[in-house]
Amino acid sequence: MLLDFNNLNINQLSFSTEFEKKVKIFLEEWFSEKTEVNVQTSGSTGVPKIFEIEKKKMINSAVMTCNFLGLKEGDTALLCLPVEYISGKMMIVRSIERKLKLKITDPSLKPMENLDGEIDFCAMTPLQVENSLEKLHLIKNLIIGGAAVSESLKSKILQMNLSPSNRIFETYGMSETLSHIGLKQLMPEQEEYFTVFENVKISLDDRGCLKIFAPNVNAEELQTNDLVEIRNDKQFKFLGRIDNIINSGGAKIFPETLEALVKKEFPNEAVFMGLPDESLGQKLILIIEGDESDEVKKKVSEISFEKNFHRPKEIIFVSEIPRTPNGKINRLELYKNINSNQ
Repeated sequence: MLLDFNNLNINQLSFSTEFEKKVKIFLEEWFSEKTEVNVQTSGSTGVPKIFEIEKKKMINSAVMTCNFLGLKEGDTALLCLPVEYISGKMMIVRSIERKLKLKITDPSLKPMENLDGEIDFCAMTPLQVENSLEKLHLIKNLIIGGAAVSESLKSKILQMNLSPSNRIFETYGMSETLSHIGLKQLMPEQEEYFTVFENVKISLDDRGCLKIFAPNVNAEELQTNDLVEIRNDKQFKFLGRIDNIINSGGAKIFPETLEALVKKEFPNEAVFMGLPDESLGQKLILIIEGDESDEVKKKVSEISFEKNFHRPKEIIFVSEIPRTPNGKINRLELYKNINSNQ
């Protein structure tokens, strides 16, 4: 299905699939007299919530992204994310604001399976990108969000030998920032730091966690639990979530940093976690998605960890790592599953 926001009449369109009907419901809500819309959080860091967002702030967010990427009227975009969440809603709002032609396909792990022509803009989760590698050359501007982009996926993207005109970015943001407030380029340049949009200010609290002031999308200064390194007033590097820090024998360990390291060696999803331990307080373990493999164990043993205590005390293989509906690893659910089986 294609929606041309330069000339759209909702009543003349036929919304046939369940997903298309959800898109229609959002469009009716958007073009109603209401000044706010309802958005659901993913629940990746807590209980899912529904809250109201002002439409004008969503438009402000859309303008920032469209300007950053240089999108213009008549460009084509692909919607393949659930519209219950801010990620899917914002793809529609960007299309409305910039008068894009929006192709709609049901959210799935292979959203580009039936796509042949080129598109100018698309947002996907890392899992969707993983299953769309052979067609990434059709997307001029791709943003990847919902979860961190693994080193394994970055390596696969680089191996695709894409044209310099194919730009791929990792996003940083949350529901409260109306999708993202900054991007980090993965292709054709490999950037180490996120660059925040215009009118976004960043700082640190006394824990070293990021504070965001983006008045165009949220009147309040937002306090995150993300540990970061700030390079300048526009750039920062994500180190890990303070909630996920593992304290093993008095040593603080950032699991996300270790996960990025091991994912350079094999494609399986891998999660570091701390389990209760009488002597260490928390015992560092590595959970790997997939069948138990001596080859994978060997690769882990050969990794040059910066510190000896970064080496996992135990490796656990699971058939499936739990995820939230929009693809993020559900660390709380995973912890409960692993801890109950110990």
